[in-house]
Amino acid sequence: MSYKLLIAATALLMGTCSLWAKSTQWYTRHILSGNHAMVSVEAAKRYVLIPVEEKENIAKLRVIVDNKCLQTLNIRIATGTPDYYVPLDLKRFGTAHPILLDFLFSNNYRDVGNIEDFSCWQHMKVSDTFDTANREVYRPAYHHTPVWGWMNDPNGMFYQNGVWHLYFQYNPYGSTWENLSWGHATSRDLVHWKNEGTPIEPDALGAIFSGSAVVDSMSTAGFGQGAIMAMYTSAAESQTQSLAYSTDSGKTFTKYDGNPVLTATEPDFRDPKILWNDSAHEWNLIVSAGQKMNFYSSPDLKNWKYESSFGEGYGCHKGVWECPDLLKMPGGKWVLVVNINPGGPFGGSATQYFVGNWDGHRFSCDSKPETTKWMDYGKDHYATVTFSNAPNGRHVALPWMSNWQYAAVVPTMQYRSANGIPRDLSLFDDGDEQYLSVKPSPEVMQAFGKRTSQLSKACLVEIDHLRSNTVITLSNRKGEQVIMHYDAKARSFSVDRTNSGKTGFSDAFPCVTTAPTHGNVSKVYLFIDHSSIEVFGSDGKFAISNLVFPTTPYEKIVVKGGKYKIWEM
Repeated sequence: MSYKLLIAATALLMGTCSLWAKSTQWYTRHILSGNHAMVSVEAAKRYVLIPVEEKENIAKLRVIVDNKCLQTLNIRIATGTPDYYVPLDLKRFGTAHPILLDFLFSNNYRDVGNIEDFSCWQHMKVSDTFDTANREVYRPAYHHTPVWGWMNDPNGMFYQNGVWHLYFQYNPYGSTWENLSWGHATSRDLVHWKNEGTPIEPDALGAIFSGSAVVDSMSTAGFGQGAIMAMYTSAAESQTQSLAYSTDSGKTFTKYDGNPVLTATEPDFRDPKILWNDSAHEWNLIVSAGQKMNFYSSPDLKNWKYESSFGEGYGCHKGVWECPDLLKMPGGKWVLVVNINPGGPFGGSATQYFVGNWDGHRFSCDSKPETTKWMDYGKDHYATVTFSNAPNGRHVALPWMSNWQYAAVVPTMQYRSANGIPRDLSLFDDGDEQYLSVKPSPEVMQAFGKRTSQLSKACLVEIDHLRSNTVITLSNRKGEQVIMHYDAKARSFSVDRTNSGKTGFSDAFPCVTTAPTHGNVSKVYLFIDHSSIEVFGSDGKFAISNLVFPTTPYEKIVVKGGKYKIWEM
């Protein structure tokens, strides 16, 4: 090769290298193939802000430090216009070594163009802060929501020293279901919630699915008196049950080195619920297993003995049984809570329950096998479980306020999903059957202390003196409306959201939901909060929880057959 040709070839090679390796002030990018790239992070900032585009396919991001993969994430990384950003916290990886971000895209240039032209390289940035200011018109004012990211089932809820601890299924890296971890929030009044971070994250055993937490006041597990013991499902090729403990009141958790503590060959084996059996002086455990519930016992939360199963032939079996709970009620009866998806009374997700007896080994149901009882007759009430260790023997329940039929496509992006308002549970009789009474928790009722004359996007409406055929209509200037109807003769209360606002994101969303009232109704409470309406009979004999997405807030209420009062917080 001549000298001139050598110079030309060298220049061409250098030009090619500059295309594939590109440096900025804070990172160096290396293009490795049509769908693979690496970024070496050089800036000493806390966060890398990653742009997300929800219509994109999932890309895999590995965080590598000192030649070790410390975290693997699934993110819909923007190749075009970003919808929002999610923060990757670099502080948790330390600063002693450079951080390498390894990107593997599932699509190629035939779908979205050349990898070097992906918009993420221009939009990705570093910062010492992450803006969490509300950018969603539908974000509730007095319901718990994640500050950002996806949320589904409430998990590991407990009460200790005046603080209500709520954990939840959480994806901090997007507003769709992925990277399942436990998010954490706390409250002293069940209305105002403080974000406490992400204390339990995926590991080599899998994603962190639903579970429960208890206060181990006697140190039965050996991690100290008052330790918080969390049990959750590790979800990978199989679903197994794992244990973690906290000695700082639930702020951080250490995973037990003997995990998993419980395995099975059954499908859909998940959502462990722990409760203390005072008479036997041991722990009991319920784990969902397909379309039944398995019961176990243990002296130390680590070694479990199978006791029995319940479910065959009882209640609704149109979907998978999930998220169990077992409640001892005043008078000695027990209630087994079983969430089911699909199979709800109006399609998709719902919460059924069984009233009966529990002897520490076996649950027996008082009703006939074909009897199905629903805790809530709305479309948006699922994964409902109660707080462990609640004061004064209360059973305080919290639902996920969405439905798997459309949860991933509701019209929000900064966050997705809220919890319903906390509700206290008890029993009442109707004929020969016992049913759950569902009432808004007293803390929620006390938060509404100011009378107003104007309907707002976040308020409580009290409607009393209901007649035998009462119609309640909420509407806005766009002609959108929610119509509620109490029919005393049919002993029913219905909510029609077919013309409530934005409904086109799912064919399953427009609907009329109807609850039996178990007798006459004299007063109802409507909890309205930006994107939801929850209806409670004042005596607790029915509840209906529904999402709504009006294009402008409902500003007018008309009650035909009753009187109303409006309260604000």
